[in-house]
Amino acid sequence: MNILLLGSGGREHALAWKLKQSKLCDDLLVAPGNAGTGEYGRNVSLDINDFEAVAYCCTSNQIGMVVVGPEEPLVNGIFDFLKAYPQLENLIVVGPSADAAQLEGSKAFSKHFMQRNGIPTAGYAEFTKDTYEAGKEYISRQPLPVVLKADGLAAGKGVVIATTHGEALQTFESMIVDKQFGAASAKVVIEEFLQGIELSLFVLTDGKDYKIIGHAKDYKRIGEGDTGLNTGGMGCVSPVPFADAPFLKRVEEKVVVPTINGLQKEGLVYHGFVFIGLMNNHGEPLVIEYNCRMGDPETEVVMPRLKNDLVELFVAMSNGSLNTVDIAFEDRCVATIMAVSGGYPGAYKKGMVIKGLDQTFPNDVIIFHAGTTEKNGEVVTNGGRVLAVSAYGENLQEAVAKSKTALQQIHFEGMYFRNDIGFEFE
Repeated sequence: MNILLLGSGGREHALAWKLKQSKLCDDLLVAPGNAGTGEYGRNVSLDINDFEAVAYCCTSNQIGMVVVGPEEPLVNGIFDFLKAYPQLENLIVVGPSADAAQLEGSKAFSKHFMQRNGIPTAGYAEFTKDTYEAGKEYISRQPLPVVLKADGLAAGKGVVIATTHGEALQTFESMIVDKQFGAASAKVVIEEFLQGIELSLFVLTDGKDYKIIGHAKDYKRIGEGDTGLNTGGMGCVSPVPFADAPFLKRVEEKVVVPTINGLQKEGLVYHGFVFIGLMNNHGEPLVIEYNCRMGDPETEVVMPRLKNDLVELFVAMSNGSLNTVDIAFEDRCVATIMAVSGGYPGAYKKGMVIKGLDQTFPNDVIIFHAGTTEKNGEVVTNGGRVLAVSAYGENLQEAVAKSKTALQQIHFEGMYFRNDIGFEFE
């Protein structure tokens, strides 16, 4: 079948790499794609939030499946739009309905969902402009640190961990009064701070049955030793050493099953990935957040470890046979390290020529493009996070070492990467 993949980052390059391996994949279109996705499919210039344009692309290219990479089109309702579009009734759309995508689109909605369905999470309260004074009083009573989250999508920047009450009150004012994130911070969720080690679990579901397709730990801070500003992710490892069989069993029983049962009970149409952000709190899982799509750079380690044909999994999800599928994982570990532009996550230059990509890398190293484009026949930088270099290893240390060796052979002006991905597992 012909497949349309929406998005342009490292996640989409990893998905394109995986989709193209399927015997069911004929023509692969990536919209808009990047300089790397063109190796596996045909990049098409398309605004992925222009649903009419996406539908036209589907009808004119006999698309049988749409895989949605980023969250914004899902929260805006692309699943519902395409499923209701004339001539596209049989289209397989990988992603939740707009109602179900509120699990990511609204922090308050996801908290209420967890509360209704008995899913363990941090204590919280929510406030708006109308309850602003009550919010200030609530903050002053909270132990430190305290977490403030803009309710809606804020491009990954809507979460602040405040270490003083003054910082928390200033952040609260910026979000509510100064409308720092526009409509996204019209409501603010204030949470207790959870202690522990984070990891992410990835589930594919049809809203009734599910399969766990992997787990990973990513590294958000720009500086080594997890210091400095938050980024979209500087690297990732899988599997996570502390996520042993007993812990993952507790996650499945206490989090995954109640989540899928909740979707079914509440009539939320969900045909896609559930990304569950977890905290391992003394061996007990607590949910930090849900996302309604795969993560980045987690996809760059989860897809290389997943042995199954991804298109076959999507077809099983679509036709109700997901419960008959056995998931198989690569025995080896995978690590990815992100090369970023100088100045990121602040201001950075674009258009820097990337050198070293034309050499032959070992078979157990995969270069995933994140923020790249082509200009005058050369691959140049086109974002803050530029390349994700994934590598297999018999253990995490070996995988990380192979990724760093490959990165040392690539260069662009201002290039930076963390040398300590996986440091706590050494």
